[in-house]
Amino acid sequence: MGIKALDYETLNENVKKVQYAVRGELYLRASELQKEGKKIIFTNVGNPHALGQKPLTFPRQVVALCQAPFLLDDPNVGLVFPADAIARAKHYLSMTSGGLGAYSDSRGLPGIRKEVAEFIERRDGYPSDPELIFLTDGASKGVMQILNCIIRGQGDGVLVPVPQYPLYSATISLYGGSLVPYYLEETANWGLDVNNLRESVAQARFNGITVRAMVIINPGNPTGQCLSEANLREILNFCYQENLVLLGDEVYQQNIYQDERPFISARKVLMDMGPPISKEVQLVSFHTVSKGYWGECGQRGGYFEMTNIPPRTVDEIYKIASISLSPNVPAQIFMGLMVNPLKPGDISYEQYVRESKGILESLRRRARIMTDGFNSCKNVVCNFTEGK
Repeated sequence: MGIKALDYETLNENVKKVQYAVRGELYLRASELQKEGKKIIFTNVGNPHALGQKPLTFPRQVVALCQAPFLLDDPNVGLVFPADAIARAKHYLSMTSGGLGAYSDSRGLPGIRKEVAEFIERRDGYPSDPELIFLTDGASKGVMQILNCIIRGQGDGVLVPVPQYPLYSATISLYGGSLVPYYLEETANWGLDVNNLRESVAQARFNGITVRAMVIINPGNPTGQCLSEANLREILNFCYQENLVLLGDEVYQQNIYQDERPFISARKVLMDMGPPISKEVQLVSFHTVSKGYWGECGQRGGYFEMTNIPPRTVDEIYKIASISLSPNVPAQIFMGLMVNPLKPGDISYEQYVRESKGILESLRRRARIMTDGFNSCKNVVCNFTEGK
């Protein structure tokens, strides 16, 4: 017998080029040690519940009722679940075509996409169109969908910050594109210098690469900085001048550990800048239920919102999403609950606030402990984690 199609030697070369340190050699060795009976604490990836963070009660109650809707018919359901959880479960079940076991639209349930749009409008002060919001299996799947549409071959480059989260380098390799690094300045609190961006683009063009997109991670991962409004304006101006689509990875926007520099979305700054930039710069923004005080990584819920993307392109992205038929429906419910949270006066509101504040305060406290610990070491300097 000759060499077969799935022998290593004949695999797609792009697959073999992919490197993903989050699940790389250290992780594999740790998994081996775990099988040998060693106790391993995995910190290779942001996985809050695996490290002891407790899930928020209200979202789990709602999804439990959605997963087992027969409980809603039990006359004693009100003895176990609060009335607002029961009402919210009925609200979400009414959006589905047959409960959580039925496919949704490939973009996600329309009612939840509407809730996402309302969340974005409250956050940014500008209307958002649910038709330009796609729900995804975590933000990572959304990033992969968009990069797949951008990268046409090895001659196409994507600007990615260094240090970076390896999703981007791995996905760009998988799709046969070229990563164009731009370096964050540690001495400037991991800030971004636009002159550095220009040098990266010039070098890429010298090497025959067409730079088509730029990635920002805000708050930074792994660097933990929050981009200022002035920095975001510089970035958006740069994308306008260079005709780049901006990919805004904003999955840590709830995890802010200081009051001096709050999270500001790229979309808000873009809209604030007004025409022509606000009408021209193409922007795709990503969010997830995996981070923040939710930390629901295993649920795999996310979304992306498109700004200034032509309708025919949106149709093509919809077509590609349709290949997978439907994003994870239970995760869509989690997303709805995150973007449409409990309000003052709701029965479960005080418990929800107490739990979420407790988690954020704990994260903030531990961020300070880690920074102070590193800075107490000889010849080690560590910037404070503003968010992540």
